[in-house]
Amino acid sequence: MPMELTRDGSVCVLLSGGIDSAACVAFYLVRGFQVRALHVDYNQPAARNEEAASAAIAKHYNVERLSLRLRGAAPKSPGLIYGRNGMLLLIALMELRQESSLFATGIHAGTRYADCSQSFVRAMQGVFDLYTDGVCRVAAPFVEWSKRDIWEFCAKHQVPIELTYSCEFGGHKPCGKCLSCKDKEALRVLA
Repeated sequence: MPMELTRDGSVCVLLSGGIDSAACVAFYLVRGFQVRALHVDYNQPAARNEEAASAAIAKHYNVERLSLRLRGAAPKSPGLIYGRNGMLLLIALMELRQESSLFATGIHAGTRYADCSQSFVRAMQGVFDLYTDGVCRVAAPFVEWSKRDIWEFCAKHQVPIELTYSCEFGGHKPCGKCLSCKDKEALRVLA
């Protein structure tokens, strides 16, 4: 995968608080980037736990983190949320365009979601190009990686998995039944 170059060596990483976004922070730090993280509460069921996890991950890595809350957003259901990754990238562009020229997301291969694909990244880059004349770039370093590849990266680079939160229902303890919980448990068994 080609490494995106930036004018100042910085990147804005969308930090949900889950394994993929924590790995994305580590991915860029390992490569010498200055990382700024963005967490967005869009009234998802796990918002409170994701907020806490993203704060803990940012603290662990000593990276600056901006946290935004969409006021008035309708409550979301667990599972597929249409437009989620596009919205998050556009919010990052809107809020941090002056501070970053590279905007990274931890999307990966092996999902059924349209916004976890090369075509999604290309489409979003087209939107970014429209707004910034090609100055700002969308990065998805894991777009061709499986969840297992990310897990192995986390193990190799000591990503603090214990600080992450990945349950779609947002309970105090992970439910163990949603797709995110099942993915995480399957990876732990294989480790």
